[in-house]
Amino acid sequence: MLALERPQFNSYRLQARWLGLVPYEEAYRIQLFYHARCHAGEIPDQLLLLEHPTVFTIPRRSEKTNILVPEEFLKRKGAHTCPTDRGGEITLHNPGQLVGYLICRLEPGRGDLHVFLRWIEHSLQEVAASFGVETCLKKGFTGVWAGEKKLASIGIAVKRWVTLHGFGLNAANDLEPFTWVHPCGLVGVQMTSLEKEAGSSISREKLLEEVCRVFGAEWVATGGLEGQDFPVPDPPGSPRQHL
Repeated sequence: MLALERPQFNSYRLQARWLGLVPYEEAYRIQLFYHARCHAGEIPDQLLLLEHPTVFTIPRRSEKTNILVPEEFLKRKGAHTCPTDRGGEITLHNPGQLVGYLICRLEPGRGDLHVFLRWIEHSLQEVAASFGVETCLKKGFTGVWAGEKKLASIGIAVKRWVTLHGFGLNAANDLEPFTWVHPCGLVGVQMTSLEKEAGSSISREKLLEEVCRVFGAEWVATGGLEGQDFPVPDPPGSPRQHL
C-alpha cells in the first residue's frame, strides 16, 4: 500500500452509516437531521455513505455556462439539476459513485477548515491506494487526481461550526454524464473512476470497508432512519463556508 502522510483531523469518534441509493434532496434533509443532533452533542461525528440517482448539484455562485447541454436533454437522460449550499462548482452524482457526507464538529483545537479538507483528500488517496490506484493532489485545486484525470471531488459547507456535505468518489459509475458539464467548473478536465484506473471491478462491500478503515470510523450497520421526521432544508443563500 502507498505510504501517505496525511493531516490529522481530531475526530473524537466517527460513526459511519450506509444509507443506500437516496435522492439528493432527501439526503440533504438527512444531513440536516444529523447536523442538528451533532451540534447539540447528542451523537458523535457522522460519515454518511450513500449513492444518488443521477443529479447535477449547482452551488449558488456557479456559472450557468458550465452546463453544456439543454435541460430537456438532461430530462431525457433521466438526470436533473438541484441547487446546493456547499462550496465549489457544479458536479455530478450518479449510481456507482460513493458519496460521503461528513457531519463533523470543528471546535477549537481540532484543526481548521483547511486541515479538514486536506484530511479528506489524503484519506481518499489512501483508499485509492488500497485498490492499487496511484493518485496525487494538484496545487490550487481541491480533490484527488489520477494523473491528469480527476477521481474525487470535495465540497464542504459549515454551519454553527459543524460541517455538511463532503466527497464524491468515482468508483464504478458511468463517466459519460461528466461530459455534459464542466465538472467542478474545470474546462476540458477528464474524470476517471477507481474501476477504470484499477482495470478491475470494485465491490461496494470492499470499498465501504476501506473507507471506514481509513477514516477511522465505527460502522453502524444501517442508517437508523425509520420513522424520523427530517427538517425542511434551509433556503438557498443560507450562511455557508466556501472552500
